[in-house]
Amino acid sequence: MPVLVAAGAFVMTLIGGLVAQRIGDRRHMVLGLAAGLMLGVVGFDLLPEALDNHPGHVFGVPAGLLMFVTGFLALHVVERSVAIHRAHEGEYASHTHGHGHAHEPVKGIGVAAAGALVGHSVMDGFAIGAAFQAGQTVGIVVAIAVIAHDFADGFNTYTITRLYGNGRRRAQALLTADALAPVVGAAITLAFTIPSGVLGLYLGFFAGFLLYLATSDILPEAHTPHPSTSTLVCTVAGAGLMWLVIGLAD
Repeated sequence: MPVLVAAGAFVMTLIGGLVAQRIGDRRHMVLGLAAGLMLGVVGFDLLPEALDNHPGHVFGVPAGLLMFVTGFLALHVVERSVAIHRAHEGEYASHTHGHGHAHEPVKGIGVAAAGALVGHSVMDGFAIGAAFQAGQTVGIVVAIAVIAHDFADGFNTYTITRLYGNGRRRAQALLTADALAPVVGAAITLAFTIPSGVLGLYLGFFAGFLLYLATSDILPEAHTPHPSTSTLVCTVAGAGLMWLVIGLAD
């Protein structure tokens, strides 16, 4: 089941990459919806499940919440340390100093950034498999959030590779790797059962990971270059939809 669901992430990643090649002025609405879905699954499902699976405390703080903060900070530190945070095109496009020498974008940076997104997508698939081990409902809502988010992953993998001067074929190859990655991650979880306590810690960690992506990456990008009321409506609708899905599942 997790591998079949992860196939949905495969398709959505490819769609995101294809849209990146032909996008008009509507991507902000899609990204706003994806961010809302992610916020909903973090607040309404992942954190409650993390606390249920690992009720222990560490120095007065629930272990699941401690891992939640750790997951958020871990991705923040990694992105800042290896400079994979998506930047505006003007910051990395060719530029000329006063002496007249032009500096082209470094292709290797785009490949490294896209490679990091592929690694992240493996963890997305692992999260789907881990969530299904926690329960069918958890697995479904996590899968919805991951699949929605993988549209942005595919979009960004293709865009950032091209942004740094790489050719279309290389960008498409990295997009394909990013699409396959969730299926690989989900397949890994079929090899073993995660103990309940460890599962609770992982779900907390992944919740922080997902919240960082939604608030620090996807939402700012959704509101760039122009803030939009429709984007806000899509974000609120996404969170509300996830609330409805979880309520009906229970």
